[in-house]
Amino acid sequence: MFRSVLIANRGEIALRVARTARRMGLRVIAVHSDADAKAPFVAFADEAHRIGPAPARESYLVAERILTVAKQAGAECIHPGYGFLSENAEFAEACAAAGIAFVGPPASAIRAMGLKDAAKSLVEKAGVPVVPGYHGEIQDAAFLKERADQIGYPVLIKAVAGGGGKGMRRVDRHVDFEEALASAQREATNAFGDARVLVEKYVTAPRHVEVQVFGDQHGHVIHFFERDCSMQRRHQKVIEEAPAPGMSREVRAAFGKAAVEAAKAVGYYGAGTIEFIADGSQGLRADGFYFMEMNTRLQVEHPVTEMITGFDLVELQLRVAAGQRLPVRQDELMIHGHAVEARLYAEEPERGFLPSTGKLHALRLPSGEGLRIDSGVTEGGEVTPFYDPMIAKIIAHGPDRETALDRLGLALESTVVAGPKTNTRFLKALIDHPDFRAAKLDTGLIDRNLAALGILTPEIDPETLAVGTLAFAAREKERLEAVASARSGWPSDPWSNSDGFSLHPGREASLRVLVEGETRDVRLDAAAEAAIDIPKTGHRNFTLVETGDTNFILVDGLQTEMCMVDPLDVTFDDSVGDAGGNVKSPMHGKLVALFVVEGERVEKGQRVAIVEAMKMEHPVLAPRAGRVEGIAFEAGAQMGQGARILSVAEA
Repeated sequence: MFRSVLIANRGEIALRVARTARRMGLRVIAVHSDADAKAPFVAFADEAHRIGPAPARESYLVAERILTVAKQAGAECIHPGYGFLSENAEFAEACAAAGIAFVGPPASAIRAMGLKDAAKSLVEKAGVPVVPGYHGEIQDAAFLKERADQIGYPVLIKAVAGGGGKGMRRVDRHVDFEEALASAQREATNAFGDARVLVEKYVTAPRHVEVQVFGDQHGHVIHFFERDCSMQRRHQKVIEEAPAPGMSREVRAAFGKAAVEAAKAVGYYGAGTIEFIADGSQGLRADGFYFMEMNTRLQVEHPVTEMITGFDLVELQLRVAAGQRLPVRQDELMIHGHAVEARLYAEEPERGFLPSTGKLHALRLPSGEGLRIDSGVTEGGEVTPFYDPMIAKIIAHGPDRETALDRLGLALESTVVAGPKTNTRFLKALIDHPDFRAAKLDTGLIDRNLAALGILTPEIDPETLAVGTLAFAAREKERLEAVASARSGWPSDPWSNSDGFSLHPGREASLRVLVEGETRDVRLDAAAEAAIDIPKTGHRNFTLVETGDTNFILVDGLQTEMCMVDPLDVTFDDSVGDAGGNVKSPMHGKLVALFVVEGERVEKGQRVAIVEAMKMEHPVLAPRAGRVEGIAFEAGAQMGQGARILSVAEA
């Protein structure tokens, strides 16, 4: 067995691999960018080495630098985690050339399965069913559009070297194909350095079912059952579960056989996932699923498989990489209960799921029976714009699906994150949705039910305003009384802070506050007393986090940010937020495309730019009709959240 491992990754997966390696007695070597110098995975390691600045292309994707550190530190193996270099055949070969074991499959298997078009041709020869489409080398836009017309809409454009929903676009109409193709190719280039795509038929009512395969270097290949990953948004997984609901013993055997045959076709060993798309219109059937791709690495959602099988997949990876045989046969594996994983992201569902960055002023993750939390951040840390915005994976296990979902729901209710916005409320609404509870699953469920899932921007309710305002009042009593006395003669002691916050009956006050960029005058009187009860008001969960001049109020997972306005500060500008025709960057990111020039006439809602963050593209629209003026950035520029890109002057 190895004595040391270098983990060529970051965040929660680096910490998760490190914990298993430490338990096995291996010396843990971490590498980090400047942005991760104080990250938990760095602190946990036995030793850590800087490999470059924050951008991944200058640090975690620089194979030569990682190998140099591995040699200097005496690492016997390199675990790549997922993402970054985990599916890079050249990196696997470079490790071998340096005499360092790569904890993953052989480079030949990565190369064979790394390109979706070639992989489909390969597994088709092995008897595995594939989705109809064009998987060839010709990349001419007119040719691809012609093939899409022949396949029949809707079609799916997919990056040949892609993954994680990047470089993927669904196209429903002939006239939309060219724009979708250009966007997919641009995103694929930025994420993978390869613009090539394939075009295939979009399966209606699709279910995404994947099978966890594992092989050793002695020709033994088995599967650890399946996971259902149908709950997706923009082709990115949101909730995963194992086993797949509605999967019979016979259909499971068919999925497993196809997955093992696909792995054997490339001489696979290590952990891998065979992903299938299934036609869910008539339930899961042995003749109703198709090969999509193989991920030649560990998956983000691997914990649900570990929880229903009892095996540590990272430990198996390390043992197989060291040349050991798999310790279990297929007929010895059993499914124990049900497991569900929710991905807690720093993002704003109410603003189109834009990434949200910033300091984690509060982070309280749940614990309890049947729960597992995989996280790579801690309270006081920061979610940066450079990497995936995941805060944690919350995994719940139970004897059956209903119990697992109930435990996950309670866990989400007790999760507290203040600073970056999160998808906590959205996740809770999703697992409570009647179709999801009834296992009526397909990859379009989320998009069909966005309004019901609570992603529309809610009004700031009086209870939230009262909680935040009274917190200011209690904390800054003396200053507020001085201001009030000079202006309106408030009572000398209107505040009470014994049980939550309250006001004395019959007394009233008014404060000016800044709520999510909007100025409000909040009037508080005796009626507010009944509305304030922290942490619970009736069936609603209230959490108040006070940080300096800002209060964060979380209500059922939805965060509202509130600041107090000093009425004597004459420099305060009421015109916060978007001033009329300003077009601002919705997040920290890169301006990858600018579609207008100075003086050009635009219509309201017209796409004027594209901003890329976390390797995903986000369109920016004109707020009104008018003429473009004051373009502040050129394509390729890095911008902060809220930076003005240009203005649209009224015609």
